[in-house]
Amino acid sequence: MIGVKLPVLPPVAPMLARAAESLPTGEPGEMWFEPKWDGFRAVIFRDGDAVEIGSRNERLLTRYFPELVGPLRARLPQRCVLDGELVIVGSGGGLDFDALGARIHPAASRIGRLARETPARFVAFDILALADRDLTGLPFAERRAVLVDVAAGFAPPVHLTPATTDRAVATGWFERFEGAGLDGIIAKPATGVYEPGRRTQFKIKHRHTAECVVAGYRIHRSGDGVGSLLLGLHDSRGVLHYVGAASGFAARQRVELADLLAPYRVDDGVGHPWTADGAQGRLPGTPNRWRSGTGDWVPLAGAPVAEVSYDSVLSGRFRHSARLLRWRSDRLPASCGYAQLVRTPPVELAEIFGAADPITG
Repeated sequence: MIGVKLPVLPPVAPMLARAAESLPTGEPGEMWFEPKWDGFRAVIFRDGDAVEIGSRNERLLTRYFPELVGPLRARLPQRCVLDGELVIVGSGGGLDFDALGARIHPAASRIGRLARETPARFVAFDILALADRDLTGLPFAERRAVLVDVAAGFAPPVHLTPATTDRAVATGWFERFEGAGLDGIIAKPATGVYEPGRRTQFKIKHRHTAECVVAGYRIHRSGDGVGSLLLGLHDSRGVLHYVGAASGFAARQRVELADLLAPYRVDDGVGHPWTADGAQGRLPGTPNRWRSGTGDWVPLAGAPVAEVSYDSVLSGRFRHSARLLRWRSDRLPASCGYAQLVRTPPVELAEIFGAADPITG
């Protein structure tokens, strides 16, 4: 970026986290815990009037979030690099990931309208540089102390994430904040330095189970076996909706799944609820902002019910790919409905942002 002279220069690959089953244990003060935000990872570079927003894939997001440039310029130190998350608070009081995705659009007029209608916020959780100091070699506990001092100048829509060394407090966050749209908890070693692109932290995410109709599958990109199972649930009217996919199969399992499901193939699609004329509900492979065209998939009818593990639900579908746990021969596809999905009542994000910052939209 022209005109930016900082001790940490873009592009920066943010430090990442690897999955863990539970919050790490250890001596008091060994780990820091933070809520895991469900948004767009962002590294903010400010050098005087120049402000840029870098993404997890090291591309610039600045043009997609114009409403944040002024507040970041006004509320950050003159020269700094901060790591954090872009989030949007939806009308229901929780985080709205879909509203973030809608920003990635080529039309400036659309971006401008959405910036006014659904303004984004930046939540800072690390600092990489301040003035002429490169802070990446400092332990996280020291970087956190610097960030807290810097955050004295923050005001909405720029925020400091909560953080604690108390495992009991973090456990409470994990249990309470899911309804607000947070993914779980991030655990950071207090002595850890900032290592771009490395998975040296830990993420503990919510996991739930559901029994789903297996209404189809996509062939693996290698052309050999099942790449993903297409999952469905019935609404109160009995309409079958696509809710996501289960994937991550090993090569041998992909072939075994293809053999298992072969008797249930409906090659002409006749009578399948997702291929018939006038099909209702959410369908797989339909065009969206991430994918044009319909994609190819194999319809199934009467396949065994699958019990899957998932982390969260967004807009009536699984937020991320589900994981196949086992087949449920004791369940009928017609019994697989939306009612089984976990719906945690929303928690006011003001509890996270602080009482001095009520959420006003």
